[in-house]
Amino acid sequence: MTALRDRRVVIEVDEPIHQERPVNRSMATTHSDVRARVGNISLWILQIALGGLFAFNFGLGKVMGSEQSVELFADIGVGQWLRHVTGILEIAGGIGLLIPRLSGVAALGLVGVMGGAVITEAFIVDGSLLTPLIWLICAAIIAWFRRDHTLALIRQLRALRSSTGS
Repeated sequence: MTALRDRRVVIEVDEPIHQERPVNRSMATTHSDVRARVGNISLWILQIALGGLFAFNFGLGKVMGSEQSVELFADIGVGQWLRHVTGILEIAGGIGLLIPRLSGVAALGLVGVMGGAVITEAFIVDGSLLTPLIWLICAAIIAWFRRDHTLALIRQLRALRSSTGS
């Protein structure tokens, strides 16, 4: 029996016992991937809310001639044509926020419209600056975070212009 006790079994292993399995990048999410996804979803929620607000509440009310907007533009004193132009720009901007390729440009347009509203409220109507300033900031946030869409659209337009020779 002593002979059996002294025997040692040696097993040679070519591979380590614990191997790391290759990571499938399509299934793995990093912290920055999650942040980017949450940021994109949040931005889309803001775009949908702002798009609906501008297209159906603000813009349509101006184009259809709501009593409040008619009085406001009468107080401005330029004429009702500006109400129609502003309403059409707000409808176009609101719809543009919902189209991925146009979202950055639409947000920039709404920044311009709301900039005009802030100036009008401050110097002409003596109204509250808070509301148009909030909408301006929301549109500016969208314009900033969708700037890649805007730059891609500019590149496409430049390529189209150079390919047609104009």
